[in-house]
Amino acid sequence: MANIPKAKFVISKNKALEQYKKINEIADTVSYSSKTNPDITPIMEDNTNCLFSVHISNELKNIKDKSRVLFLAQAWDEEQISQLVGLGVFRFVVDNVSDLDVLLSFLKQSENVGIKIELMLRSKLKENTMRTERHFVFGIPCETVNKKILELKNRPNISSLGIHFHRKTQNMAEWNLCYEVSNMFSEETLQAIDVLNIGGGFPSIYANTNVDVSKSVFRRINELKVFMKEKNIFLMLEPGRFIAAPAGKLITHITAIYENNIVVNASVYNTDMDALIVPVKLLIENEFDKNDETVKSGKAQPYVVKGCTPCSVDLFRYRVYLKNPQVGDQLVFVNAGAYNFASDFCDLEKLETEIVENFENETC
Repeated sequence: MANIPKAKFVISKNKALEQYKKINEIADTVSYSSKTNPDITPIMEDNTNCLFSVHISNELKNIKDKSRVLFLAQAWDEEQISQLVGLGVFRFVVDNVSDLDVLLSFLKQSENVGIKIELMLRSKLKENTMRTERHFVFGIPCETVNKKILELKNRPNISSLGIHFHRKTQNMAEWNLCYEVSNMFSEETLQAIDVLNIGGGFPSIYANTNVDVSKSVFRRINELKVFMKEKNIFLMLEPGRFIAAPAGKLITHITAIYENNIVVNASVYNTDMDALIVPVKLLIENEFDKNDETVKSGKAQPYVVKGCTPCSVDLFRYRVYLKNPQVGDQLVFVNAGAYNFASDFCDLEKLETEIVENFENETC
């Protein structure tokens, strides 16, 4: 269909910075999770003073100032640590004792070089979710964290010591943070650390999630910040989805309509792998709620919106209410900026990402 423009992502710089500002107001330090959308990383680096949470060395190419990197280790060796330190990275998170031992061995051999690092231990966090064996549980048991923190305190080459834990994104019910921190970590441990990083998990709004619960989550974080301030502990937040999702739109076009099925010129496999993995389903601009009068009167009809591949799970939406869609019309998915990575299924092309100051209907 030569007359239909290619699908693309549009990222609003203004919206990303607006979301960052909301998080920054309740944190002592913000570290943007770069894997969520690396196209937003340069926006954050050029316009904020945030850090960047990085999990794989390949991601470092997106960040000019490596001293702003918080590197989350996974199965590393001393050579990799040496390379990271040589690039200017000095903030690290380790989530298992084996990786911690490798780091401590490196530091011992580097004592005379004057290397100093900031270190966090990632604690294993119990989550009140079904044991589906789908998710790997990262982290060191709390008992071990308590022990190791006291052992590491006052080491000359560790300038700052902290604890990291992480809520899975969209896990909205599990935010009784003051209670959990008090029960996971001893008073001695809390007196020994300089920073607590509660990781990510800040929710965004999708078609198959509850209403916006940001106010409730922010209230819980403010409670924790007060609690941490009483103990002279800095609170670090590590948002990804909360910043990236609202800052992105996916612009597609309708290529076919039949039997209340809409086909668009994109696929979840090259735009929205999140729909398969989490799974969350993207909202569509100008869709109607099922209780809206436009739906009740029959002027808006339910449609399935599917991608362009022959896969039966290539579904953007199983049911969405739209008014008189036509082939060639633009179909815009909102809150589409998080985890919009692509696969090469069916040799699909990776979509272009356009960075704009504002969305068309967005005010500065």
